[in-house]
Amino acid sequence: MNTNTQEISPQRYARIAGAFYLIIIVAGFLAEVFIRGKLIVSGDATATANNILASETLWRLGVAGDLLMHLSDIPVMLCLFVLIRPVNRRLALLSVLFNLIQTAVLVANKLFLILPLFLLGGAAYLSVFTTGQLNTLAYVSIKLHGYGFGLGLIFFGGTCLVEGYLIRRSGFLPRALGYGMQLAGVCYLVNSFALILSPGLQSKLFPAILLPAFLAELSLCLWLLIRGVDVPKWREAVAGNRKPAL
Repeated sequence: MNTNTQEISPQRYARIAGAFYLIIIVAGFLAEVFIRGKLIVSGDATATANNILASETLWRLGVAGDLLMHLSDIPVMLCLFVLIRPVNRRLALLSVLFNLIQTAVLVANKLFLILPLFLLGGAAYLSVFTTGQLNTLAYVSIKLHGYGFGLGLIFFGGTCLVEGYLIRRSGFLPRALGYGMQLAGVCYLVNSFALILSPGLQSKLFPAILLPAFLAELSLCLWLLIRGVDVPKWREAVAGNRKPAL
Protein backbone atom coordinates (compact mmCIF):
# COMPACT_ATOMS: atom_id res chain seq x y z
CA MET A 1 0.00 0.00 0.00
CA ASN A 2 1.48 3.33 -1.03
CA THR A 3 0.27 5.94 1.44
CA ASN A 4 1.54 9.50 1.22
CA THR A 5 0.85 11.16 4.56
CA GLN A 6 1.53 14.58 3.06
CA GLU A 7 -1.50 14.20 0.79
CA ILE A 8 -3.93 12.86 3.37
CA SER A 9 -5.60 14.98 6.03
CA PRO A 10 -7.04 12.52 8.55
CA GLN A 11 -8.95 15.28 10.30
CA ARG A 12 -10.66 16.18 7.06
CA TYR A 13 -11.76 12.58 6.62
CA ALA A 14 -12.91 12.48 10.23
CA ARG A 15 -14.97 15.66 9.86
CA ILE A 16 -16.56 14.47 6.62
CA ALA A 17 -17.40 11.09 8.16
CA GLY A 18 -18.87 12.77 11.24
CA ALA A 19 -20.97 15.20 9.20
CA PHE A 20 -22.46 12.52 6.96
CA TYR A 21 -22.92 10.19 9.94
CA LEU A 22 -24.99 12.94 11.57
CA ILE A 23 -27.10 13.20 8.42
CA ILE A 24 -27.68 9.42 8.60
CA ILE A 25 -28.79 9.60 12.23
CA VAL A 26 -31.05 12.63 11.81
CA ALA A 27 -32.61 11.55 8.50
CA GLY A 28 -33.23 8.02 9.75
CA PHE A 29 -34.72 9.20 13.04
CA LEU A 30 -37.04 11.73 11.40
CA ALA A 31 -38.26 9.28 8.74
CA GLU A 32 -38.90 6.43 11.16
CA VAL A 33 -40.22 8.27 14.22
CA PHE A 34 -41.83 11.49 12.99
CA ILE A 35 -43.15 10.27 9.63
CA ARG A 36 -43.81 6.53 9.58
CA GLY A 37 -44.35 6.52 13.32
CA LYS A 38 -47.22 8.99 12.83
CA LEU A 39 -48.80 7.37 9.78
CA ILE A 40 -48.56 3.64 10.50
CA VAL A 41 -51.18 2.31 12.91
CA SER A 42 -49.99 -1.03 14.25
CA GLY A 43 -52.37 -3.85 13.35
CA ASP A 44 -54.83 -1.58 11.51
CA ALA A 45 -54.46 -1.75 7.73
CA THR A 46 -57.40 0.57 7.02
CA ALA A 47 -56.27 3.35 9.35
CA THR A 48 -52.73 3.10 7.99
CA ALA A 49 -53.98 3.29 4.39
CA ASN A 50 -56.15 6.31 5.19
CA ASN A 51 -53.22 8.07 6.85
CA ILE A 52 -50.97 7.45 3.84
CA LEU A 53 -53.61 8.71 1.42
CA ALA A 54 -54.19 11.80 3.53
CA SER A 55 -50.44 12.52 3.84
CA GLU A 56 -48.94 11.10 0.66
CA THR A 57 -46.33 13.86 0.39
CA LEU A 58 -45.22 13.21 3.95
CA TRP A 59 -44.93 9.49 3.20
CA ARG A 60 -42.82 10.24 0.13
CA LEU A 61 -40.61 12.55 2.20
CA GLY A 62 -40.00 9.66 4.56
CA VAL A 63 -38.79 7.49 1.69
CA ALA A 64 -36.63 10.34 0.37
CA GLY A 65 -35.16 10.80 3.85
CA ASP A 66 -34.24 7.13 3.94
CA LEU A 67 -32.57 7.38 0.54
CA LEU A 68 -30.60 10.43 1.72
CA MET A 69 -29.50 8.34 4.68
CA HIS A 70 -28.29 5.55 2.39
CA LEU A 71 -26.54 7.98 0.06
CA SER A 72 -24.69 9.34 3.08
CA ASP A 73 -23.52 5.82 3.88
CA ILE A 74 -21.09 5.97 0.94
CA PRO A 75 -18.86 8.88 2.07
CA VAL A 76 -18.93 7.52 5.64
CA MET A 77 -17.72 4.12 4.41
CA LEU A 78 -14.93 5.71 2.37
CA CYS A 79 -13.74 8.05 5.11
CA LEU A 80 -13.80 5.44 7.85
CA PHE A 81 -11.93 3.01 5.61
CA VAL A 82 -9.18 5.59 5.08
CA LEU A 83 -9.01 6.30 8.80
CA ILE A 84 -8.92 2.74 10.13
CA ARG A 85 -7.08 0.89 7.36
CA PRO A 86 -3.65 1.58 8.95
CA VAL A 87 -4.73 -0.67 11.83
CA ASN A 88 -5.53 -3.63 9.58
CA ARG A 89 -6.32 -3.06 5.93
CA ARG A 90 -8.02 -6.40 5.39
CA LEU A 91 -10.35 -6.01 8.34
CA ALA A 92 -11.10 -2.44 7.29
CA LEU A 93 -12.06 -3.78 3.87
CA LEU A 94 -14.22 -6.46 5.50
CA SER A 95 -16.05 -3.73 7.41
CA VAL A 96 -16.74 -1.90 4.14
CA LEU A 97 -18.03 -5.08 2.49
CA PHE A 98 -20.47 -5.71 5.34
CA ASN A 99 -21.60 -2.10 5.11
CA LEU A 100 -22.05 -2.21 1.33
CA ILE A 101 -24.33 -5.24 1.61
CA GLN A 102 -26.33 -3.53 4.33
CA THR A 103 -26.80 -0.40 2.24
CA ALA A 104 -27.74 -2.36 -0.90
CA VAL A 105 -30.33 -4.38 1.03
CA LEU A 106 -31.84 -1.29 2.63
CA VAL A 107 -32.01 0.66 -0.64
CA ALA A 108 -33.80 -2.24 -2.37
CA ASN A 109 -36.03 -2.49 0.69
CA LYS A 110 -37.43 1.00 -0.02
CA LEU A 111 -39.51 -0.57 -2.79
CA PHE A 112 -41.75 -2.01 -0.06
CA LEU A 113 -42.54 1.58 0.99
CA ILE A 114 -43.21 2.67 -2.59
CA LEU A 115 -45.57 -0.26 -3.27
CA PRO A 116 -48.37 1.04 -0.97
CA LEU A 117 -48.54 4.20 -3.08
CA PHE A 118 -49.34 2.06 -6.14
CA LEU A 119 -51.79 -0.16 -4.27
CA LEU A 120 -53.66 2.78 -2.80
CA GLY A 121 -53.44 5.01 -5.87
CA GLY A 122 -56.83 4.06 -7.31
CA ALA A 123 -55.52 2.95 -10.71
CA ALA A 124 -58.02 1.21 -13.00
CA TYR A 125 -55.97 -1.99 -13.17
CA LEU A 126 -56.52 -2.45 -9.42
CA SER A 127 -60.31 -2.57 -9.75
CA VAL A 128 -60.29 -6.38 -9.42
CA PHE A 129 -59.34 -5.93 -5.76
CA THR A 130 -61.60 -4.61 -3.03
CA THR A 131 -60.56 -1.61 -0.98
CA GLY A 132 -60.04 -3.85 2.02
CA GLN A 133 -57.77 -6.16 0.05
CA LEU A 134 -55.69 -3.27 -1.24
CA ASN A 135 -55.37 -1.84 2.27
CA THR A 136 -54.21 -5.22 3.55
CA LEU A 137 -51.69 -5.67 0.76
CA ALA A 138 -50.31 -2.20 1.45
CA TYR A 139 -49.98 -3.01 5.14
CA VAL A 140 -48.24 -6.32 4.39
CA SER A 141 -45.77 -4.43 2.19
CA ILE A 142 -44.99 -2.10 5.07
CA LYS A 143 -44.52 -5.07 7.39
CA LEU A 144 -42.11 -6.60 4.87
CA HIS A 145 -40.14 -3.35 4.92
CA GLY A 146 -39.67 -3.82 8.66
CA TYR A 147 -38.28 -7.30 8.13
CA GLY A 148 -36.09 -6.12 5.25
CA PHE A 149 -34.66 -3.44 7.54
CA GLY A 150 -33.90 -6.11 10.12
CA LEU A 151 -32.13 -8.25 7.52
CA GLY A 152 -29.98 -5.31 6.45
CA LEU A 153 -28.98 -4.60 10.04
CA ILE A 154 -27.52 -8.10 10.35
CA PHE A 155 -24.77 -7.00 7.98
CA PHE A 156 -24.41 -3.66 9.73
CA GLY A 157 -23.96 -5.58 12.95
CA GLY A 158 -20.95 -7.19 11.31
CA THR A 159 -19.67 -3.75 10.34
CA CYS A 160 -19.98 -2.52 13.92
CA LEU A 161 -18.15 -5.53 15.36
CA VAL A 162 -15.20 -5.23 12.98
CA GLU A 163 -15.11 -1.43 13.06
CA GLY A 164 -15.28 -1.41 16.85
CA TYR A 165 -12.36 -3.85 17.05
CA LEU A 166 -10.23 -1.67 14.78
CA ILE A 167 -11.10 1.45 16.75
CA ARG A 168 -10.06 -0.27 19.97
CA ARG A 169 -6.75 -1.30 18.43
CA SER A 170 -6.11 2.01 16.69
CA GLY A 171 -4.58 4.16 19.41
CA PHE A 172 -5.79 7.30 17.61
CA LEU A 173 -9.46 6.96 18.63
CA PRO A 174 -10.78 6.30 22.17
CA ARG A 175 -11.07 2.61 23.05
CA ALA A 176 -14.46 3.36 24.62
CA LEU A 177 -15.83 4.21 21.17
CA GLY A 178 -14.65 0.83 19.91
CA TYR A 179 -16.30 -1.04 22.77
CA GLY A 180 -19.47 0.96 22.17
CA MET A 181 -19.56 0.07 18.48
CA GLN A 182 -19.01 -3.61 19.25
CA LEU A 183 -21.88 -3.50 21.74
CA ALA A 184 -23.96 -1.86 19.01
CA GLY A 185 -23.10 -4.72 16.68
CA VAL A 186 -24.26 -7.29 19.24
CA CYS A 187 -27.51 -5.36 19.78
CA TYR A 188 -28.23 -5.20 16.05
CA LEU A 189 -27.56 -8.91 15.62
CA VAL A 190 -29.69 -9.94 18.60
CA ASN A 191 -32.57 -7.70 17.50
CA SER A 192 -32.52 -8.89 13.88
CA PHE A 193 -32.22 -12.60 14.60
CA ALA A 194 -34.91 -12.31 17.27
CA LEU A 195 -37.15 -10.71 14.64
CA ILE A 196 -36.64 -13.74 12.41
CA LEU A 197 -36.62 -16.51 15.00
CA SER A 198 -38.95 -15.18 17.70
CA PRO A 199 -40.99 -12.07 16.77
CA GLY A 200 -42.70 -12.15 20.15
CA LEU A 201 -39.37 -11.87 21.94
CA GLN A 202 -38.21 -9.15 19.57
CA SER A 203 -41.31 -7.07 20.30
CA LYS A 204 -40.38 -7.21 23.98
CA LEU A 205 -36.76 -6.26 23.36
CA PHE A 206 -37.49 -3.46 20.89
CA PRO A 207 -36.80 -0.54 21.06
CA ALA A 208 -34.76 -0.76 24.30
CA ILE A 209 -32.22 -3.14 22.76
CA LEU A 210 -31.28 -0.57 20.13
CA LEU A 211 -30.69 2.28 22.61
CA PRO A 212 -27.03 1.25 23.22
CA ALA A 213 -26.51 1.14 19.46
CA PHE A 214 -27.96 4.63 19.03
CA LEU A 215 -25.76 6.04 21.80
CA ALA A 216 -22.65 4.32 20.43
CA GLU A 217 -23.17 5.58 16.89
CA LEU A 218 -24.03 9.08 18.06
CA SER A 219 -20.90 9.15 20.22
CA LEU A 220 -18.69 8.07 17.32
CA CYS A 221 -20.38 10.57 15.02
CA LEU A 222 -19.88 13.50 17.40
CA TRP A 223 -16.32 12.50 18.26
CA LEU A 224 -15.35 12.42 14.59
CA LEU A 225 -17.12 15.70 13.92
CA ILE A 226 -15.76 17.61 16.93
CA ARG A 227 -12.49 15.96 17.98
CA GLY A 228 -11.43 13.84 15.05
CA VAL A 229 -8.42 11.56 15.38
CA ASP A 230 -5.11 11.89 17.20
CA VAL A 231 -3.14 12.87 14.10
CA PRO A 232 0.40 12.03 15.33
CA LYS A 233 -0.72 8.56 16.42
CA TRP A 234 -2.62 8.07 13.15
CA ARG A 235 0.52 8.95 11.20
CA GLU A 236 2.50 6.51 13.35
CA ALA A 237 -0.02 3.81 12.46
CA VAL A 238 0.32 4.67 8.76
CA ALA A 239 4.12 4.56 8.99
CA GLY A 240 3.95 1.19 10.75
CA ASN A 241 1.67 -0.28 8.09
CA ARG A 242 3.88 0.07 5.01
CA LYS A 243 3.86 -3.70 4.65
CA PRO A 244 0.62 -5.62 4.08
CA ALA A 245 -1.05 -6.64 7.35
CA LEU A 246 -1.00 -10.36 8.16
